[in-house]
Amino acid sequence: MALDTITKRKRPNILITGTPGTGKTTTSSALAEATHLRHINVGDLVREKNLHDGWDDQFECHVINEDLVCDELEDIMEEGGNIVDYHGCDYFPERWFDRVVVLQTDNSVLYDRLTKRGYSETKISNNIECEIFQVLLEEAKESYSEDIVVALRSDSIEDINRNVETLTAWIRTWQS
Repeated sequence: MALDTITKRKRPNILITGTPGTGKTTTSSALAEATHLRHINVGDLVREKNLHDGWDDQFECHVINEDLVCDELEDIMEEGGNIVDYHGCDYFPERWFDRVVVLQTDNSVLYDRLTKRGYSETKISNNIECEIFQVLLEEAKESYSEDIVVALRSDSIEDINRNVETLTAWIRTWQS
């Protein structure tokens, strides 16, 4: 059944993941504009549709209900043509994605971005540690076939533009 679903898709699904502050939403928005794929910001979706189990004071974010998120996305993911933007990746079904992009950012750049967002020192430290230890890249490699996982630098607007061009070219050549 899953194989049938994949082969019926006319457009690919892409997951753009990475530590908060690496440029996922900026990259996803620019890529959606360039390719006319649908941009799904999971954080926004969770807030808009209450797909969470409350607030986590320690991490200063909603406690995502992964089952509710997957139920909400199932039909549109089967259609294809989606760019999913989220800092986690291990709970999405492997069959959903044709490419998994892990954005990576230099720690000093990341620190500045998170500070500008008003993150607490604890939250900044936690996210910098995730980036240092490449937690999200490892999570992606453990959750998906390594041949669909790609790590891309995201330190500057030039990097983001280059990443959008690279992914746009990949989408043009994609076949189910």
